[in-house]
Amino acid sequence: MPALRTALLQSSGELGDVAANLKILDEAAARAAEAGAGLLLAPELFLTGYAIGADMARLAEPADGPSARAVAAVAARHGLAVGYGYPERDTEQHGVLYNAAQLIGADGGTLLRYRKTHLFGDFEHHWFTPGDEAVVQTELGGLKVSLMICYDVEFPENVRAHALAGTDLLLVPTALMHPAEVVPESVVPVRAFENQLYIAYANRTGPEGDFEFVGLSTLAAPDGTARVRAGRGEDLVLGDVDPALLAASRKDNPYLRDRRPGLYGSLV
Repeated sequence: MPALRTALLQSSGELGDVAANLKILDEAAARAAEAGAGLLLAPELFLTGYAIGADMARLAEPADGPSARAVAAVAARHGLAVGYGYPERDTEQHGVLYNAAQLIGADGGTLLRYRKTHLFGDFEHHWFTPGDEAVVQTELGGLKVSLMICYDVEFPENVRAHALAGTDLLLVPTALMHPAEVVPESVVPVRAFENQLYIAYANRTGPEGDFEFVGLSTLAAPDGTARVRAGRGEDLVLGDVDPALLAASRKDNPYLRDRRPGLYGSLV
């Protein structure tokens, strides 16, 4: 099975300007496709910006809203899957917003929808309701692919749930802030190693309102290495998710086989 070339878009886009951010996404998709990528991942809340205050409610859309249709057109035009973050308005519960992400397939069809389960800080708790589904999965390029968002990956139980469900590639749109550089530099590679999967971690970058995003977008492999890592500025980096390396690493690493779940009851 061939490797899945994965592109990580490190950008904060244009704050509050959905049309401009869709254009940035389209341009990144064109570059990624030209470089042979089958998947492009953009950061958390990429379509609107993160620090948009009261505009969060105004710019939030249903999961199948106009921006989702625009991203589907981008994916189909360039022939690659696109994952991205956005604020979702729940059409069944008036006023309820979620910090959400979607994965759109190369044919423009929706592959995954996810709502952030672990909200970070006063800002997110003010605007969003936490999701209640930890593991969502689909198949892409012969791999079992899943989504979570930023802070979610910092909980070991959360990523282990994906490992036990057979996830091969975990996509993590992110808005990681200073001084938490330890997450992409150390935590994400460790999560990939201890759970024997790939993690694609695409971050925002630069100052935005009261926040300073640190970049360092990373594709971490199951051997604990960062196969690619961006710097601090705007970037598009590419790395390969290699099924052969994944299979070999899982054969050699006994963590999941040697678990003793009967001892872990106190964790829950």
